[in-house]
Amino acid sequence: MASLQTSRSLRATAAAVAALTAVGLLSACSYGSKADKTANAAPAAATSGAKLSADTVKIGYFANLTHGTALVGLQEGLFQKELGGTQIKTQVFNAGPSEIEALNAGSIDIGWVGPSPAINGYVQSNSSNLKIVGGSASGGVALVVNPAKITSLDELKGKKIATPQLGNTQDVALLNYLAGKGFKEDPQSGAGDVSVVRTDNKVTPDAYSSGAIDGAWVPEPTASTLVSKGAKVLLDEKDLWPNKQFVITNIIVSQKFLKAHPDVVEAVLRGSVKTNAFIKANSDKAAQDANAAIKAAGGNALPDAVLAPAWKSIDFLDDPLAATLQSEADHAVTAGLLKKPNIAGIYDLAPLNKVLQAAGQPAVQDAGLGAP
Repeated sequence: MASLQTSRSLRATAAAVAALTAVGLLSACSYGSKADKTANAAPAAATSGAKLSADTVKIGYFANLTHGTALVGLQEGLFQKELGGTQIKTQVFNAGPSEIEALNAGSIDIGWVGPSPAINGYVQSNSSNLKIVGGSASGGVALVVNPAKITSLDELKGKKIATPQLGNTQDVALLNYLAGKGFKEDPQSGAGDVSVVRTDNKVTPDAYSSGAIDGAWVPEPTASTLVSKGAKVLLDEKDLWPNKQFVITNIIVSQKFLKAHPDVVEAVLRGSVKTNAFIKANSDKAAQDANAAIKAAGGNALPDAVLAPAWKSIDFLDDPLAATLQSEADHAVTAGLLKKPNIAGIYDLAPLNKVLQAAGQPAVQDAGLGAP
């Protein structure tokens, strides 16, 4: 009887979330990017100077604050300045798997993406399609809950907790955390001691407001959006990591493009390093730039009450935090979503370290996962 009730509860929850998804897509009232879109997602910067080895470079990213380096660098023209006469074309994505598919198809050359899609893309292509060439962001992820239903981590059993997508970075983190606490979960369906409900970030706030979910393990700005609706932060994911740092966004490049156009990749990395320095020196201005870029990509600008705390929770950095990537791969194994992956060779940090050396900054490490 208990399993039947659980099954009915999960079906009811799924139906409620599906309905909310339909409403969210039809009303177009959510924040962030609404659909994958090509070109002109970022303000077109005038090209000047000598063209590099490629006429254009196609850059992919999400209209999310955790992709702030891409958002700010494009908005401020810092990437275009480094690329000279080589033109930037942009494509905005809603999910990592679709960005990896675009990289495989040659629709983009370089992208900002989370660790789990990067790992999956690398492993599934037998190590042939991408390289991680730089870091971008750490942190910016939290477990936020309805304080009327959950007041401690011990009260998660029997509750409905959302993640953005089956197998995405936050989904892996939640499943790994629950496994570590002794909870039993079916990683594919999400059924178990805690009901893991995969819900698009765009409609998670509505799902929370309606009571379809009791909380969510989500990145910014979704976490701060839920807090603005009365949710409380029960756990900041950075508190689970050594030095409170873990990779949330990487810079990846097509191996084919890296081999053919190393000068273009190096220019993009120079732009990234300069953008991260700009963010550190001009945090408020950078936050407004990111917000403007989100709006330009077809989303709705974030209210200040959401933007300010969300932006402050993210650390923008050049170091890819390679040791934490291996940990995240191990977490996917613990969660039951992935067989033990071989990610040796996933990094090529030589171009980034060249850029850092020229800027008088220390080299970053690949934790033994670099190109052979």
